[in-house]
Amino acid sequence: MISRATWAAYARRSPARLQGIGAAALSPASLALLAAAYPVPQERVKAIGLWAGISGIGLAAGPVAGGVLTEAFGWPAIFLVNLPIGVVLLLVGLRHLGESRNPSAPAIDIPGTVLSVLAVGALTYGLIEGGARGWTSPVILGSFTAAVILLAAFVAVEARRPAPMLLLRLFRQRLFTVSNTAMVVVGFALMGSSFFFSQFFVYVQGSSILRAGLQTLPVSLAMVIVSPYAGRLAARYGFRVVITTGLALAGPGLLALGMVHADTGYANVWWRLGLAGIGFALTLSPLTGAAIQAVSPQEGGLASGISGTTRQIGAVFGVALLGAVVRTLQAGGASFETGRS
Repeated sequence: MISRATWAAYARRSPARLQGIGAAALSPASLALLAAAYPVPQERVKAIGLWAGISGIGLAAGPVAGGVLTEAFGWPAIFLVNLPIGVVLLLVGLRHLGESRNPSAPAIDIPGTVLSVLAVGALTYGLIEGGARGWTSPVILGSFTAAVILLAAFVAVEARRPAPMLLLRLFRQRLFTVSNTAMVVVGFALMGSSFFFSQFFVYVQGSSILRAGLQTLPVSLAMVIVSPYAGRLAARYGFRVVITTGLALAGPGLLALGMVHADTGYANVWWRLGLAGIGFALTLSPLTGAAIQAVSPQEGGLASGISGTTRQIGAVFGVALLGAVVRTLQAGGASFETGRS
């Protein structure tokens, strides 16, 4: 509501940050609830599949709702779209969610939290501004150097704290490490391609914001339909088979999207988006389930939070890095279409 009422860009940043903090807290918390409610691995991975499918509904509805609100009331109205949903979920949560508290839980790891935020922030800034300022400029080189130093400091601090934010020993489990590494890659590809294809539809093919939102629906709809089945398939055939199949579909889908040009008709685009979406759907929930299954039941909530965090880190880097590529090529005189390819 504050973001909607505040028109000045500098004044709107703080409310938007608060909205982002709330979203960042909700996503891992919802997965932690599933991890606690479904201790049996086979049932848990099915529940995570349903969770991913419902999340896909948000991905599908977001661009369309944003387009409708933007065209009808102006772009500041997009900040209101979460308000009624949040009120309803707050009331439902107060009524149906049982209280869960750990009196012996350790204090928040403030040094680790600060170092992780600064490290990711420095790296993201360098990726976003590199195309505009120059990759060898002192500011960008300093940003990347700071990111490396801060990341090393984060690892050193976490290894020595009695109750770290990130249990580094979890990464000794091969399944946990591989699943989270793959989650970064999938988050990178999913959000990077989704964001820039919406830009492609608007700025290259001249679609309206609402139409561009509708044109990106095949990815989200594929995730809504396929994600629940991904959990069931993973419970029946194992994580490796389902994840490998998903990556085998997402890869060609992304490759086919890279061959789209300004004059390519939508009839020859939607199936490429859908193919990539099916691949992502078969990958996301099994990767989360694999990460949770790799640790003890007591650490399932932490594992789900780490899995969600790695996906979001991949998403941030996907948008930032691909944006840097486009901006660098545009600075050299190339078009948006060339940069997108």
